[in-house]
Amino acid sequence: MIMVFISSDLNSGSQGGIEEGVAMANTSGTDPSFRSQVDGPLSARPFRWFFVGRVVSVLGSSMTPVALAFAVLETTSSPEYLGFVLAAAMVPEIVFVLVGGSVADRWRRDIVLRITNVGAGLSQACVAFCVLTKQDPVFLIVLALVNGTLQAFIGPAMQGIVPQLAGGANIQKANSMLSASRNAARILGPSVAGVLVAVAGGGWAIALDAASFLIAAACLTRVVLPTKARSASANLLRDLREGWSYFSSTPWIWSITLAFMFLNAIQMGVWQVIGPAMALTTIGATGWGLVAGVKAAGLVIAGLAMIKIAVRRPLLTGLIAMSATAIPLVMLGAGSNLVLLAAATFVSGLGSAFFGIVWDTVRQRNIPNTLISRVTSYDDFGSYVAIPVGQLAVVPIASAAGMPQVAILGGIIYFVVALLPLALRSVRNLAASDAT
Repeated sequence: MIMVFISSDLNSGSQGGIEEGVAMANTSGTDPSFRSQVDGPLSARPFRWFFVGRVVSVLGSSMTPVALAFAVLETTSSPEYLGFVLAAAMVPEIVFVLVGGSVADRWRRDIVLRITNVGAGLSQACVAFCVLTKQDPVFLIVLALVNGTLQAFIGPAMQGIVPQLAGGANIQKANSMLSASRNAARILGPSVAGVLVAVAGGGWAIALDAASFLIAAACLTRVVLPTKARSASANLLRDLREGWSYFSSTPWIWSITLAFMFLNAIQMGVWQVIGPAMALTTIGATGWGLVAGVKAAGLVIAGLAMIKIAVRRPLLTGLIAMSATAIPLVMLGAGSNLVLLAAATFVSGLGSAFFGIVWDTVRQRNIPNTLISRVTSYDDFGSYVAIPVGQLAVVPIASAAGMPQVAILGGIIYFVVALLPLALRSVRNLAASDAT
C-alpha cells in the first residue's frame, strides 16, 4: 500500500481444502494460485473467509487510534507521550518491512498472516489491560513496538495473497471490494470508538480491536495455501537482493515509489500537521471534521465504482486522478470556504482510492507471485520513509514562510510530482491487458 490512509490486514487458501469454484492456476507463470472460475471473487469460499476476516480486522483497528489517543492523554496528560507511542508503532513497521517481504515470499502467506494476526491480537489485549488497569504508560510504548513489528509482516503478505485468491480478471474486483470495505470501516470505527470511550473507556475499544485480530486469524484457518517449495540455499540477504534487483530494474515501479516518497511527505506534513491549525481560523474544527468525512465518502464511492469499471491505461489515468489531491492543499492555503474545500476533498478521495486500487492491481498482475511481497515491501519502504521528515519539517518551514504559503506551494509541488512518472513510456503505456 503506497497510500497513506493505511491500516492492518490478513490472508488465505489450501490444497485439500479448496472449495468448488476455486482451482489451481499459475499466476505470472511462477507460483500456484487459486482462481475463481465463476464471476466475482466472493464466489470462491476461501476469498469469502479472507474478506470477512479482513473487514472485521480493519473495523477493529479503525477504533484504536481514537481510543488510544484518549487513553494516553487521560493517563499521562501529555500530547508528547502520545507522539512517542505513535512513533513507536510506525518506526518498526518501516524498519522491518523489507524483512517482512522476504518472509512472505519464502513461507506460506496464510501461515504468516495467521501467526501475525494472533500476535497482534495478544499484544492489543495487553494494551487494553494496561489501559483498563492504569499500568505504567511506558508499557504502551513497548507494546506499540511489538505491534509495529507485526504490521511490517502483515502488509507484504497481504499483497501476495490477494492474487493467489482472486487471480486474473478478479484481482481488480477484489482490490475494489477490499478498498471500499476498508474505508467504510474507517468511517464507522472512530464513531463507535468515540461512543465506547465516552461510555466505558478507551480500554474496551482497544479490547475489541484485540478480538478482531483473533477473529481474523480464525477466519484465516479456513483458507489454506499449498506448501511452498523453498531453496535450501536461500537466505535473507539473497532474498533481499533478488527483490531489490527486480524493483530497481523495473522503471514503472521505482519511479512511482520515488514520487510517493515526496507525495506522502507533503500530504502528511501539510494536510495532517498544519491543516488542522489553519482550519481553526477558517472553517473551524467542526468544518474540518466534515471535510475529513467527505473525503472518506469519496474513498468508499470510488472503491464501489471500481468493482465495475475497466481501466485501459491504469497508471496513466491513476496518476492523473491522484494529482487531484493537490487541489484541496492549494484551496486550504487560499482560504477557500467550507463548501469549496469539501468538494475538493471529495474529488481527492475519489482520485486517491482510484489510484490505490489500480496500483495494487497492476503490481499483483505484473510482478511474479514468488517476488511480489519483497518487491512491494521496497515500494512500501520508499513510500513511507520520508513521512516523519515531512511531519517534522513542515512546522519550522511554515513558521518562517507562513502556513498559507506552504500549503499552496505544497499543493503545486504535489501536482507536478504526481505527474512526473508519466514522463516514462513504461508508465504511460502500461495497459490492463499487459497484466493477465
